[in-house]
Amino acid sequence: MYQIDKSANRIFPLQERKFSELGFRERDHLQEWIATNPEVLGEELLIIQKEFDGFDETRERLDLLALDKQGHLVVIENKLDDSGRDVTWQALKYASYCAGLTKSQIVAIYQKYLDKYEGGDNAQQRLADFFNEFEFDELILNPGSDQRIIFVAANFRREVTSTALWLMEHRIRIQCIKAVPFAMGDQLLLKLDQIIPVKEAEEYMIGISEKKQEEQSNERTVANRHLAREKFWRVFIDTVRESDCRLYDNVNPSKDGWSSTGSGLSGVVYIVVFGRNCMRVEFVIARSSQEENKYLFDKLASRREELDSKFGAPLDWERLDNKKACRISYEAPADGFNSDEWPRIAAWLTSHISRIEKTFRPEIPNLKNLLALRQEEVEEGI
Repeated sequence: MYQIDKSANRIFPLQERKFSELGFRERDHLQEWIATNPEVLGEELLIIQKEFDGFDETRERLDLLALDKQGHLVVIENKLDDSGRDVTWQALKYASYCAGLTKSQIVAIYQKYLDKYEGGDNAQQRLADFFNEFEFDELILNPGSDQRIIFVAANFRREVTSTALWLMEHRIRIQCIKAVPFAMGDQLLLKLDQIIPVKEAEEYMIGISEKKQEEQSNERTVANRHLAREKFWRVFIDTVRESDCRLYDNVNPSKDGWSSTGSGLSGVVYIVVFGRNCMRVEFVIARSSQEENKYLFDKLASRREELDSKFGAPLDWERLDNKKACRISYEAPADGFNSDEWPRIAAWLTSHISRIEKTFRPEIPNLKNLLALRQEEVEEGI
């Protein structure tokens, strides 16, 4: 790693340091850095437990347990300056233990983590949010024997890298990530590089794995949610296009549980939700700035009674303080996967998303003005 000196048009090497000489410890530091910023490992991961020891007849502890976006469990083992000789055997044991975890057990594990470290949020809702699913019951967690392993260390012994490469040849998803601290004056920097597999090879391997997973998933779900959703959205789009609502004139059917369309203000959208047990319409404020979202929501919420009256029923106003977005919605029960009910559901969604639009479309110019005024105040330092 190098520092750039623009004035001299030169680069200067930074000083590589050791975790131990800087006083950093595995559990207190490296593990915490990864737990709070799992994206440093190069992908979206959801940490569901730290120091997990919930294995029958053993008190062994794995460092971090996570889920990836495909629902696979990920065992993360951290070593500071040296990987040691036994980390691969250790992680393989943990992965084998995790292979038997059921969906309900994973939820319980994650709930304990949330209760202890994050104020007790609802595990099922957090999982549904991570996987962008409105229906928790539809999530597939820990499928088959596709558990993954990630090692993090400053230096990897040959015994570890050789074993990792051999395991990869046998379709075990395993990664080695080199984590090295550097000093730049009084500042400390951390550099992470994936050394096994190299990125180009990993993309090829992931492609093979995803093809296998897609084939298996299609076999499980072809008569279930994806096919049902796509068929339903065709019914809905036909219905809404026959109405006075023009929101969905340029929207195509999809396999998702929701369909969104713009409002004329960036990051503010109308959404209709088709679930197994419910149908819902939403006005969602999801701009890139959490502060802006809460600001706009609060302005609207100050007129809640007026807007509820305009809609014709009490709306569900969700500020969602622990999340970036805010949501205003209206929901009703539905038998979503009963195709005989689809015409009624499509008609309900069409009627109510039209009411949502008529309620909030006149508010869009005012929201734009509020944002412009707020930006002026920020620039003036008020």
